Amino acid sequence: MKASAQESTKASAKASAKESASASPQDASAQQPLKLSGSQLEPVKWNELAGWAADDHLAAFAAYQASCRAAHKLRRADHAEISGALWNVCRNALDLRPQDSDTARAFFERNFQPVRIARLGEVDGLLTGYFEPVVAGSRFPSPEFHVPVYRRPRDLVVAGYNSASVAFPNKGARIGRRTANNELVPYHDRGAIEAGALDGQKLEICWLKDPFDLLTMQIEGSARVILEDGMPLRISYDSHNGYRMSSIERVLVERNLIPRQEMSAQRIRDWMAAHPDEAAKVRAANRSYVFFRITGLSNEGEPVGAQGVPLTPGRSIAVDRVHEYGTPFFIEANLPIESGKSASPFGRLMIAQDTGSALVGPARADLYWGAGDGAGRIAGRIRHPGRFAMLVPRELDLVAAGAETEDRRSRNRQNGRQGQGVFGQRRGDRGRQGDTQAPGVAGAKTEDGRERRQARSQDKGRQRQGNFHRRRRDRGGQTAAQASGIAGAKTEDGRERRQARNQDRGRQGQGNFRQHGRDRSRQAAAQASGIAGAETEGACDRSQEKGRQTQGKFHQHRQLRRGLARDRRLGPAIRSRARGELNRCRVPALIFESTLLIWAATARPGG
Repeated sequence: MKASAQESTKASAKASAKESASASPQDASAQQPLKLSGSQLEPVKWNELAGWAADDHLAAFAAYQASCRAAHKLRRADHAEISGALWNVCRNALDLRPQDSDTARAFFERNFQPVRIARLGEVDGLLTGYFEPVVAGSRFPSPEFHVPVYRRPRDLVVAGYNSASVAFPNKGARIGRRTANNELVPYHDRGAIEAGALDGQKLEICWLKDPFDLLTMQIEGSARVILEDGMPLRISYDSHNGYRMSSIERVLVERNLIPRQEMSAQRIRDWMAAHPDEAAKVRAANRSYVFFRITGLSNEGEPVGAQGVPLTPGRSIAVDRVHEYGTPFFIEANLPIESGKSASPFGRLMIAQDTGSALVGPARADLYWGAGDGAGRIAGRIRHPGRFAMLVPRELDLVAAGAETEDRRSRNRQNGRQGQGVFGQRRGDRGRQGDTQAPGVAGAKTEDGRERRQARSQDKGRQRQGNFHRRRRDRGGQTAAQASGIAGAKTEDGRERRQARNQDRGRQGQGNFRQHGRDRSRQAAAQASGIAGAETEGACDRSQEKGRQTQGKFHQHRQLRRGLARDRRLGPAIRSRARGELNRCRVPALIFESTLLIWAATARPGG
């Protein structure tokens, strides 16, 4: 069986060579190197792909032929190198009816060449899985069905996007909405939309029971909604609001809401049902929001991918739009397909027929597994590294691409060595100069080198900026002269005189400030007590000092002063007697204290 397959392959290769030799220049792309930005390409042989010969190439050919039919209906106008070459291969595949896997494998080997592809500096890519959820829904809102599924809003715009020419972009474009001033601003995020930002615009396709169902549909990109009368409603990804998709699993783990070891789709669903308010905040952390379109009303078949063809479980993949739809990829990995406890070798030829906003990079793919809970369990287990081999049409010049890549790497390495050599020479020169200058042995050679460098710098400065550098050097020379003490005694005397003047002004200012403060204090005290003159002020000062020593007597004196101010209505006789007693404050302390007690008794009302 293997021998006959090899003979068939050789015969097919000869026939392909004859066909390509007789093909017209219009049917074949020019021999140009393949270029993919941010990617590294490495041509390999078929026998270097683990599991290539054992794969079911007949199933892969059926999926590839479906992509070719879509490409035939939607001919691209730009005809880039890869798209033109893929179309030439598709024309040969449209009329073929291979009967077994060996014939299909011979077709791929005859028309393609495998090329390892990855990000620059990496070997493996990332694989995840997706599926078609099947959920219950309703045409009308109700307390049970209260979660809307939106179609694309009319005010969602993309700068420079023509909806009639290309698909809605999933990256690299400005997506937003226009304001009244025709300014493009970011579109509503998930939190705003769930809070009602799109209410009243009649965008609802249907209504769901659970917000987690909608979130799952947006992550997977399609769904099968079973309406209340049993009719299936097939919806698929149409557009998004311009934000990058983020993982709510990571948010739940980082906020210590669900332990990492317990994370699963059912665990998240249960937690969100038990904590609806906090669940809304967790969902809002993923600002991306996906809008859908209706693709069918049948329960038969698989969902339609972004290329416009029904997906094939186990053969269709979603990729970054850096790749062309219909490109075959051979995926090698160890995946937990049978169970989550162990992984098994996986080697399968798959066709790029879908895309998603979270798929970024040349070696990033989402593997489609079908519809329903069983497919969902498989898809939920997969997040593993994998190796990507892109099947490139043979008419593309991979040798030139490899040579160009190797030449570029060689130039980079050569430039790096030269740069290191120049850096090392300069560092050695600086080191030798430092060794010479450190002990103080400047030498004529070092001085000459310094003068030459200064002369070169001056010449460049005159050429670039003219008189600016001369003025700056003049200012620099003056500064250096002042720093080195060449300014002389005049500068020092001036500095001393300025310091002296500043000190005199400071002392005068402080004296004036203090004098002004004392004047205001004396005026306030005089106005409060109604007793003017320096003699009264001195008596009060002595009374306050005595009151600090004997706290009780001081409070009595303060009460007396307040009583005098408050009870001015008692008449001039009492005020005159109080003033007379205060004027006699020069008597000894004991007499003064007894007098204070008498004042307090006579000045108190009713005393």
